Amino acid sequence: MARGWESKSVEAQQDAAEDARAPGPALSPEEVERRQERTTLQLARTEALGQLQRACAPAHRAMLEQKIADLEREISLLNR
Repeated sequence: MARGWESKSVEAQQDAAEDARAPGPALSPEEVERRQERTTLQLARTEALGQLQRACAPAHRAMLEQKIADLEREISLLNR
């Protein structure tokens, strides 16, 4: 299971790096804000994944899994 979480973390980091490199037209203030929010959510997700890998207590693991699911849902809403 940990390997799957790690690959998702790597995928998120690659997506963030691609967004940072992609040249394009000037962004509107709203789009800049959306990208910053997406980056913040991705960083929070990465941190939660790291905590999940170290968590031992079932209740703590469940809480972190829910947090990750919530963050993924918020990220997907921003990607629309």
